[in-house]
Amino acid sequence: MFAMEPSVKAKFNSYPEEIKPLLNLVRELISLAAIEYELGTIEETLKWGEPSYLTKGGSAVRVDWKPKFPNHYFVFFHCQTRLIETFREIYGNLFTYEGKRAIVLTISEEVPLQELKHCISLSLRYHKLKHLPLLGA
Repeated sequence: MFAMEPSVKAKFNSYPEEIKPLLNLVRELISLAAIEYELGTIEETLKWGEPSYLTKGGSAVRVDWKPKFPNHYFVFFHCQTRLIETFREIYGNLFTYEGKRAIVLTISEEVPLQELKHCISLSLRYHKLKHLPLLGA
């Protein structure tokens, strides 16, 4: 796992205690996807006040929890990509989606780890895959 960037660390520290491990799990999946697909360095920063992760040739993945939706946390994807529509095609109702921009996870439910890691990997490789049907999945 890569070292947490200071501004991202401050953001993680601002989350409620029960949310931190959930978002750290998503962060770990991002790291594992980058390793598995040999994507190189992960750029970690804050975008729109949310932890954001990007690799060369990919589309950013952001994570966040919002007080307005205390029972959910989110994995955001660029809304002008085919990512969410591809996830829907592959995984159907396994995930809950917010429009074309996010997978919505519930804090009390188990996360389908392999499937979420696969979605993350498609985003981190998006520009290399966008010409392929179902992004090569």
